[in-house]
Amino acid sequence: MLPIRPGREAEFEAAFATARPLISAQPGFLGISMSRSIESPSLYLLLVQWETVEAHTEGFRKSPEFAQWRQLLHEFYESPPMIEHFVAID
Repeated sequence: MLPIRPGREAEFEAAFATARPLISAQPGFLGISMSRSIESPSLYLLLVQWETVEAHTEGFRKSPEFAQWRQLLHEFYESPPMIEHFVAID
């Protein structure tokens, strides 16, 4: 979950479009989708699929591209994003 500063949603979405190739080019990246809440329009749900948790935590998060990702997006966060890793059960 990405809580964005109210009134900056359009700027955030434009910055995300710029940042998206940084993550999608990473080893172990499988897919990405972002949705905006209807009830809370400053709240976004970002789902990133990785081959392994380590592809995210050891690969992307320690890459130079992650520093660029942070530079592009973190100014828009109202509070720190909630980051969790999930496994499919179906």
